Amino acid sequence: MGAYLNPGKMSYQMAVNSEIFIDKTEMILYLNSVVNTSQRFVCVSRPRRFGKTMAADMLCAYYGRDAGSRELFEKCKVSGDREDGLPWDAYLGEFNVLRIVMTDFMEGASSIEDMLVYLTEEVTMELCEAYPDIRYGSRVNVRTVMNKIYGKYKTQFVVVIDEWDAIFREHKYDKEGQKEYLDFLRDWLKDKEYIALAYMTGILPIKKYGKHSALNMFWEYSMTEPQQLAPYVGFTAEEVREECMKRSLNYGAFQEWYDGYRLSNRVSEGLSEKGAVVDINLFREYEVYSPFSVVRAMISRQIGNYWNQTETYEALKQYVDFNFDGLKEDVAVLMDGGRVTVDITGYLNDMTSFNGKDDILTMFIHLGYLGYDRDSKEVFIPNKEVLQVFKASTKSRDWTVTFRALSNSRKLLEATWACDEETVGELIDAAHDTAGNRTYNSEAGLSYAIQLAYYAAQDEYTIIPELDTGKGYADLAFIPKKPNRPALLIELKYEHDADTAIGQIHRQRYPDRLEHYKGNLILVGISYDRELKNDEVLFKHHSCKIERA
Repeated sequence: MGAYLNPGKMSYQMAVNSEIFIDKTEMILYLNSVVNTSQRFVCVSRPRRFGKTMAADMLCAYYGRDAGSRELFEKCKVSGDREDGLPWDAYLGEFNVLRIVMTDFMEGASSIEDMLVYLTEEVTMELCEAYPDIRYGSRVNVRTVMNKIYGKYKTQFVVVIDEWDAIFREHKYDKEGQKEYLDFLRDWLKDKEYIALAYMTGILPIKKYGKHSALNMFWEYSMTEPQQLAPYVGFTAEEVREECMKRSLNYGAFQEWYDGYRLSNRVSEGLSEKGAVVDINLFREYEVYSPFSVVRAMISRQIGNYWNQTETYEALKQYVDFNFDGLKEDVAVLMDGGRVTVDITGYLNDMTSFNGKDDILTMFIHLGYLGYDRDSKEVFIPNKEVLQVFKASTKSRDWTVTFRALSNSRKLLEATWACDEETVGELIDAAHDTAGNRTYNSEAGLSYAIQLAYYAAQDEYTIIPELDTGKGYADLAFIPKKPNRPALLIELKYEHDADTAIGQIHRQRYPDRLEHYKGNLILVGISYDRELKNDEVLFKHHSCKIERA
């Protein structure tokens, strides 16, 4: 057994021997199903504290030659009866395992290039020592050495790479070095017969460069798309409840502090054959807990914030302070228990390439700061422990204004539901007053100010600017996410009164577009006179007309 080649079972044995051991060995059954298939390249991303290293140790113990792990796994769930009749030990001890922890090679390396040289030297030396009878030729690198070994002995490899994405976190701005690293992994692994299974794990999904990826052979399982590996990401509610019962601990306290991540192994809708019988028991939603925090709290019998032992609030604060597109307002909504819609598709899977707040919010999902609802495409703060981190990162005086604005925004929404025209006008005055005088009178400025004034509504509504009604465009439409809330149509006017705005809503028949909300629809006309000078009493004053329809 070596440091990299066939490291054996000891690391996993210590995990099994621990006071708290949650058996995740059934994950092996799924990985066995992709061994020596086109799907044998697996990349699993999950936050710190979510058991990535233990899963990697488990695979080394199971697949590694001479690990002697049969007795160990015979006592685990993986060896239980299976309906498909396939043997659980089909690949037990079958392969050479190469275990690489990328952070080990980053210590002392001056650059990514230097790190790759170090990795190549260390790994090839151990491989050559294990197979000294092979003539390796003049060009010795990981790829050629493994190919030579496979060519002579037909022994395949399982490659397990832990902290694979550390380079993108430690060398954030070295774009050329990052590309060199991805090319190294591609040349080493892609289309190689000597690879029976490649398993990479890290915090971030695979880095994208434009529309392409050097590692496009990998099948990714992430916090947004965990798929078949969803029950193995962290501790499930059933597992935590069972451990609490063993120790006479209050499960409710653990649920409040450490629960909240919602993961599904459901496939996309519409893919099953029409009329086909689908076993709904195969598809589940999982409540997932942070393993590190649960274990610490159970052993110490002390509920508390263990997150800050592996993360500091500064790691969160530096990104929130970017304040892309009103990110601070969204964070305020989240901290108030609300949800925010996010588009996760544009994120490039690194920690520097941000084109807007959606990219930062998506990164927070992968880092574990936010939970993600795949159906509604919304994010939320998962539990009390993570909320404490957000609170620590928002203590500065700058946040006082943001939280006050959130409070006013909620009042504005409630006043709109109550059709309180005077209060709505006053609160919009206050919100629009934050706009600079040079841009105050622009149409875009007013629209943005109104949306900002109503930003607390995003927890209750999907907000659509310029809704096409067939006879024109309603300035703002608020479509309720909950059945007990009214829909809202808002029309903005500059040099006409609010009655004119309401008149346009009726004349252009905007409500027809939301006909199914008839009887539960509120029409709002908002106007102000932009010709008034700043020394006049009604400068930056808004009039408001509200009707139910």
